Parts: sequence; C-alpha cells; structure tokens
Amino acid sequence: MNTLQKKSLSITVTLVVLAIFCQAALAMTGKEIIDKSQEVTEPDSGTSTVTMLIHGGSKVVEKEFEILSKKYGENGAKVLISFTKPTQIKLLTHMNEGAEDDQWLSLSSGKIKRITASGKDKSFVNSHFTYEDLSSRNDDDYTYELIGSETVNGDDCHKVTAVKKEAGGVYDKAVLYVRKTDYVVMKAELFKKGALYKYLENADVRDISGIKTPFKIVMTMADGSGKTELIVQKVQYNIPLEDNLFNKDALR
Repeated sequence: MNTLQKKSLSITVTLVVLAIFCQAALAMTGKEIIDKSQEVTEPDSGTSTVTMLIHGGSKVVEKEFEILSKKYGENGAKVLISFTKPTQIKLLTHMNEGAEDDQWLSLSSGKIKRITASGKDKSFVNSHFTYEDLSSRNDDDYTYELIGSETVNGDDCHKVTAVKKEAGGVYDKAVLYVRKTDYVVMKAELFKKGALYKYLENADVRDISGIKTPFKIVMTMADGSGKTELIVQKVQYNIPLEDNLFNKDALR
C-alpha cells in the first residue's frame, strides 16, 4: 500500500486512486524520502473498479467493488467503497485533518455501523486488510530512519523505517521500500508488538494521466495464513463527483 503534517490517504485507497521523476540525493534522510513520496502527483478525484481475491488455504473468495474519492483541501478527503459482488456493502471514510478519521459501514441488511477506534483492527469484509489499513496516516506521528537500499521486484528502493512515536493503533512500526526513480512505495512491512505481522506489495505500476497507479496490490500475512490481492480493472482521475455522494445518507 502508498502510505503520511500532511495526512495521506490510506495505503489501499491512495494506491488505488494515486509522480515525481527525480533521483534521490545520496545524503537524503529517511524523513526527506518519505516527504518526497508524499509529494507525488495526486488526483483531486477518482473512480476505480477493483477485483478482490481473498486467499485462505486452498480457498479463494472473489469480490468486486468500486471506489469514489474526492479531496477536500490539502489534508482532507472522502472515500466511498461500494461492493457490487457478491453482496452490497459500503464503507464511507471521511479523512480529517488533525483528527481521527470517521468511518461508517453499511451492511447489505441496510444497517449502518460506525467504526470506532477500538474496531480499527478488525478485518474488512473477511479480507487481510483491516479498517486501519483503510484509514489515513499522519507524517508527524512517526520517526523515520534511512537504513539502506534493497531491490524489490527488480526496482532499486530506499529502505526506510517508520516508528510510531506513541502507542496506539494496530501497528507500531513499518519498513517502507521507496523506489528511487519516482518515490513510489513498492512495499511496506507492517509490525505489530515488535514482530512482522504482514506486508503489502505494489506491482504493475502504470502512469495514468500523470499519476503513478499500481494495478496490483497484495497484502500477505507474515505467518503464511493467507493473503488478499486487489486487481484494478479500470481507473479514472480528476472527474466531476457530486459532494452528496460522500454524505452518510449515501450509504442507505
């Protein structure tokens, strides 16, 4: 997933609905690299259609959803995820500057449930993504250190640790692999209670209207218990989207 005083979109949503073409200087710090990754061109709005494949043992469950997203100011955004297969479930996220994101889940029964801070670690639609994975991050909540370079699927990347300053949330640390050519995050290792918990990989990164967009995103559990793939089928950026699409009433 892309992941962070600017709030970023969630790892998943940023990468599905996410270009700066310069080489990193040798003396750059970890924080400077992460700042560069946050300076990539982002759309003001976007729509995408995504296939979700949930792998668990020998079983694969396929789902499909659509994403609508729209920026509000520099550090705010609203995102609506609507499942079209096999059930009609919706998740609405309001990303708030300097505050916790608001999230509401609409079940196929029509019931609307608010996702509280204590529920952020729960699985989203039985996938290997949690609600926290679908929330934004704040850069200033972490300390960064450049610890080296590493190749990820043939791409030369900066390796940067991001350690949470205060306790809270699902993850206490991440190791980010930021591609040197354009500062796209190609991989993120996520740690829980000091141990590697799972990792996210981005692949098939394409330039869509000047915006770097991974068309394949995979979240894999470190213990080998399963993984979830997101395959982008189509995406459009900077298109008109009415504000009422992102109201809580849109979940009904």
